[in-house]
Amino acid sequence: MSENTPAQEEVVPEGNQAKAEDVTEGKTVAPVAPTATPAKATPKPAAAKASSKAEEAKPAAAKATAKAQETKAAAKPEKAKEQKAAKEKPAESKPEAADKDKNRETESVKSTRKKPLKTKNYEKALSTLQVELVKLQEWIKFKKLKVVVLFEGRDAAGKGGTIKRITESLSPRVTRVAALPAPTDRETGQWYFQRYVQHLPAGGEMVLFDRSWYNRAGVERVMGFCTDEEYREFLRSCPEFERMLVRSGIILIKYWFSVSNEEQERRFQKRIFHPEKQWKLSPMDLQSRARWVEYSRAKDNMFAHTDIKQAPWFVVDGDDKKRARLNVITHLLNMIDYEDLTPEAIVLPPRQEETGYVRPPMSDQTFIPEVY
Repeated sequence: MSENTPAQEEVVPEGNQAKAEDVTEGKTVAPVAPTATPAKATPKPAAAKASSKAEEAKPAAAKATAKAQETKAAAKPEKAKEQKAAKEKPAESKPEAADKDKNRETESVKSTRKKPLKTKNYEKALSTLQVELVKLQEWIKFKKLKVVVLFEGRDAAGKGGTIKRITESLSPRVTRVAALPAPTDRETGQWYFQRYVQHLPAGGEMVLFDRSWYNRAGVERVMGFCTDEEYREFLRSCPEFERMLVRSGIILIKYWFSVSNEEQERRFQKRIFHPEKQWKLSPMDLQSRARWVEYSRAKDNMFAHTDIKQAPWFVVDGDDKKRARLNVITHLLNMIDYEDLTPEAIVLPPRQEETGYVRPPMSDQTFIPEVY
């Protein structure tokens, strides 16, 4: 008894107990369930008790560390999201980002445009189409057709150049161009369509209107050359007028030439400094630049009222002049079902023989100076 008494009375030193308690309390680990011990437990030395207690605290500390790491890992994506949102907010508020997106869209649209035609390919295609226009002209003349083609659109969109390429190989007796000036005082007092009716074709003719009765829906409306009542009356009567023309047997084709703001400005600048094209630039053309939006609104309203089934509008992309001309001529040829009436090969008759007629001397005639 005297030998066992000192061993049973030994306790864990206070310092070791404090360390073990500090480990468990500092890690805030849930208490570990006590394990069942046998009834007769052999007493352990103080050092063994302290080490077992520390070993029990180790897995608890490891669990606490793992749980803390999981909490940090879960918090990281949230912080990353908050930082990303904080970075994106000022980017949205900056107008520069929107401008860059617009520029990219504009560049992508420009990049989709076709490359300009080579002059050689353009002239070859134009020559082929002009031969077909001659065949169409002969068919119009043979069948006594009445064809009216309207050329409308923005200033410097390419209407005049297209008309020239159509008519340069055709007979002026069959194909005429109607480019009317500003109305006179007498014409102002007439029925609005009256000054245009007198230029309509007879059987076997084709008339190309370089601007037409749609002046009232465009320049007259924007520049205030007509009243609001006259403008509304035009929008009501124009579709009926065109339906009447179609019922009378006239083939009515309407083209609207569209051009971008940048391309129109470039062509205007070229006209200013080009001595052969200065006559194309009028005060009305300058107003069309200054009132671009008003002309756009007038055009959209005009289309809404006059784009009818009997005489629809056909829009032409005029930014590329060469392609626009070829496309319009091709479309015009497809609008009329014609046949090839090319005559047989012509044989020139022999020259008349001189039968004693003596012509006067050439010195009696006045010749122009030969400068070249």
